[in-house]
Amino acid sequence: MISNPDRAILRDLARRVAEIGRSPEMARRRAEWKRHNGLRAGKPLMLIFPEGSWVELLPDSALTCQDEHARRIEWDLRHRIYTYEHFASDNVVDAEWVVQKAIRNTGWGLEPKHHDSPETRGAWAFDPVIREPADMAKLHFPEITHDEVQTARAHEEALELFGDILDVKVKGVAHISFHLMNLWTGLRGLEQTMADMCENPEWLHDAMAFLEEGHRRMIEQYVALNLLSLNNDNTYCSTGGNGWVDELPAPGFDPERVRPCDMWASAEAQELAQVSPRMHYEFSMQYEKRLLEPFGLTGYGCCEDLTNKLADVLTIPHIRRVSIAPMANVERSAERLGSAAIYSWKPDPSFLIGDFDEPRLRSYVRHAMHAARGCVMEMILKDTHTCEHHPERFDRWTQVAREVIEEG
Repeated sequence: MISNPDRAILRDLARRVAEIGRSPEMARRRAEWKRHNGLRAGKPLMLIFPEGSWVELLPDSALTCQDEHARRIEWDLRHRIYTYEHFASDNVVDAEWVVQKAIRNTGWGLEPKHHDSPETRGAWAFDPVIREPADMAKLHFPEITHDEVQTARAHEEALELFGDILDVKVKGVAHISFHLMNLWTGLRGLEQTMADMCENPEWLHDAMAFLEEGHRRMIEQYVALNLLSLNNDNTYCSTGGNGWVDELPAPGFDPERVRPCDMWASAEAQELAQVSPRMHYEFSMQYEKRLLEPFGLTGYGCCEDLTNKLADVLTIPHIRRVSIAPMANVERSAERLGSAAIYSWKPDPSFLIGDFDEPRLRSYVRHAMHAARGCVMEMILKDTHTCEHHPERFDRWTQVAREVIEEG
């Protein structure tokens, strides 16, 4: 139960979010994203996701609620306000509060294990739980259930707290993203998987086929239980970008039952960044393509360099957003992608650490923009694990990028 003092804080913050979300500026940004996601020409759009740096931008000490549950709600509201007030980006703030359906997933039967780093937020090492083909018998397909009572209770609580201020919505599964190689390497180990490509390819194919079938069954369960929700809105799509688009839902849409063809979905295989295009396709992309085929619009890629793999990426059904990683060749990627899909450029986040070299940043952004002329380009600043406790660097990064965008 949220105390009256905490409740007052949350409602004041919600009023500010509602003011921002219903402003003409947010209406303009939504319209721009629909133009952009529809592959219509215009200036590049920019999104900022501080991710790991949020602990430096909006630390726990900035929160004023006392109850832990109330503090989580407070952080959600404050980070939306912070994004609007600090970043010269195209992030959209909605005047809504989303209640997530209480969906349960039994998992795959095994959980990844890691050797943790002694350093805070340091890198961990794989500790494989699948060491031989016989260990595959320990896996099973996930089963999905929905606790309707818990969902209804959460909905009622949200309505009581925010119903007269924000648009309270109940959503099921809206972010669909397939990470087959991430899942498998978590169980098998990355080095072991790389070796298997050469030494045990049939076993690796068996594993990928198993994961493909398991994910297909999960989607079928979501459909049967009516747990899918539209994501043609501010939902985070692919590994950056949002879902605002006029093309979804698909013709024949029933508001009471969302289908895969009404939605965005995506996949990635960043663990295969260093393998050849042929092996990337053989051991991952062919399985991902089949999973993505039923969806209305699709995206591909994350941190893996796809420069030499774009010919295969463009064979993915309904492909609309392609990740251009920081280490990708921006010129060659632009030449190969053209206007066939969104050129989702992920700038190097290292500009946020060390000396903030504004002239170098300006030149870097300008170079990428010039390389991507003729493409439908977006800039997604993410994977930002720290700004070394200089939150103003995010503000200035977005200001510099905005100036370059306006220069054309």
